[in-house]
Amino acid sequence: MAASRRNRSAATSSAVAVDRTTEAERDFLARYDPAAFPSVAVTVDIVLLTIRHGRLSVLLVQRDAHPFRGAWALPGGFVQPKEDLDEAARRELLEETGLQTFSGHLEQLRTYGTPARDPRMRVVSVAYLGLIADLPAPEPGSDVSAARFWAIEDLAEVEATSLAFDHDRILEDAVERARAKLEYTTLAISFVEEPFTISDLRRVYEAVWGVELDRGNFRRKVLSTPDFVVPTGRTTHTGRAPADLYARGSTQLLHPAMLRVSDRDLQRQ
Repeated sequence: MAASRRNRSAATSSAVAVDRTTEAERDFLARYDPAAFPSVAVTVDIVLLTIRHGRLSVLLVQRDAHPFRGAWALPGGFVQPKEDLDEAARRELLEETGLQTFSGHLEQLRTYGTPARDPRMRVVSVAYLGLIADLPAPEPGSDVSAARFWAIEDLAEVEATSLAFDHDRILEDAVERARAKLEYTTLAISFVEEPFTISDLRRVYEAVWGVELDRGNFRRKVLSTPDFVVPTGRTTHTGRAPADLYARGSTQLLHPAMLRVSDRDLQRQ
């Protein structure tokens, strides 16, 4: 009985696929009028996070055109008619910041479509979250007047840096996504250059979570997780004593998770 249902389902799917090439389908598409429906533009916005001077920071650009001229915003722009979303995100990073390549982690964050989020027209934005170890000083592109990294905590404290459009909300969502993903994935390594020490990795967690971690406990958690990091057999002598150097392991998900530590939790230790 189950096999019969699967066969009927497969036959139905096949019929649907064939129907897309029929004369009726072609006639429908020839008569279809997109102007009969409200127009909606699609943009991409990129939240590019890194660690600079020990603080979680985001790349922002200063708009050189209306609307919100002079305001700081996330890099981004309109998706071109024949352009893929991922392609558009990488192009906008290049055009607005001068970044020639991007070798870090990049993923779609979520979609934002509140009707009044853009005063020009109905605009739906696909936001991206990028994590990268280090970047050269960005150079403003053709449609922005400045580009720089801002520490997240500075943006929270300075009212004058309220971002354009709904980029404050997008940034907040992206930071929370990054903080959460560090609990159950190995993406923290995206913030450090290889090879790295356990202390380098610990400082990433401290910067993203905004707390100071116990060094011994952190080291034990990292090294007890199979293939989280792999030893390179080399050491560095930048500190008081030689420190072992590590590289990224093959593990992508942490079991058990490295649960986020709050200030309250630290006070109980």
